[in-house]
Amino acid sequence: MSSGIRNEAPINAYYNHFLNLKLPADKVFATYVWIDGSGINMRSKDRILNKVPHNLSMIPKWSFDGSSTGQAKTENSDTLLIPAAMYRDPFRKSPNVIILCETYFDNGTPTDTNHRNHCAKVLSKISDKDPFFGIEQEYTMLDLDMWPLGWPKTRGFPSVGKNRFSYCGVGPYVVGREIAECHANACIYAGMDFEGTNAEVMKSAWEFQVGIAKGIKAADDIWLGRYLLTRIAEYFGATISFHPKPMGKYLPGTGCHHNFSIKKMRSEGGLEEVQRVCKILCEKHDTYIKNYGLGNGEENKLRLTGKHETAPYDSCRWAVADRGASIRIQRSTVINKKGFLEDRRPAGDCDPYRVCALLAETCL
Repeated sequence: MSSGIRNEAPINAYYNHFLNLKLPADKVFATYVWIDGSGINMRSKDRILNKVPHNLSMIPKWSFDGSSTGQAKTENSDTLLIPAAMYRDPFRKSPNVIILCETYFDNGTPTDTNHRNHCAKVLSKISDKDPFFGIEQEYTMLDLDMWPLGWPKTRGFPSVGKNRFSYCGVGPYVVGREIAECHANACIYAGMDFEGTNAEVMKSAWEFQVGIAKGIKAADDIWLGRYLLTRIAEYFGATISFHPKPMGKYLPGTGCHHNFSIKKMRSEGGLEEVQRVCKILCEKHDTYIKNYGLGNGEENKLRLTGKHETAPYDSCRWAVADRGASIRIQRSTVINKKGFLEDRRPAGDCDPYRVCALLAETCL
């Protein structure tokens, strides 16, 4: 763990000693986690509970200084934390918990970056259609100097041609596996619907997947997964970037592909419904693309260039087995005449609540 403190070896020994102290049975840590005013960074703080919580109703509401997180004005800074999902804590271990929260102003309205509220309302309207989501989160591991892990410090970028060896690779072209494997175990321990992980095309880039999960859980799991990943990186003196194009136009970007289906798509003859939704997603491309990344999707333009397995930002096309399409239908879905679609447009820094809500709205 890189702490910025001298003599890290004894510091780590003391840290592990105190972290592993046996606490009284009636004292439980609850780490409240929320999205701050940036729309991508996360904040957290701990509260001690006097009883082991067995469900979300046992977690009290809380508050924080929203003026320090870009979510409220100084003269009216009290911002509410409303528990939304509970996970096991992989850092302190069970029975300690991590609580994913929604944020609200004191008048009861959602803060500007609380898109979970709207997503939950939309999904409730199609709950009878059995919506399922699977989300693929790409990211880049950076050193604390904001340069990718494993990249040469004095000789510029690694060979572009050699980047192809990183994808699902082993050996010298792959870096950061320790972080990815710690993250995978932490996610499974926490109770996420964690499905897998792999090294990506650009050296120091990785991906993890959640789902297939029903309703809002996949989006919840992505946010919790981002939090766990960023915290685990602290131990390795690293940081995580979800920026859609972290290292310029000649190298691959970072996406967050969303796979979506409803019961009708997964049933016999569901291919027709898959195609119907694909058409809607392209017809409303201009509206949707603005919600598929930070800042009205402006930075996502750097990624969606028509290169590196992306479609151009200013157009939309759906196709079968084509990773250069905006929306991809797997060949197995065509063969079986039922299945799901994959929207490949969302950026690595998108809010999955916004994306899931828009996908669900196509079925209203």
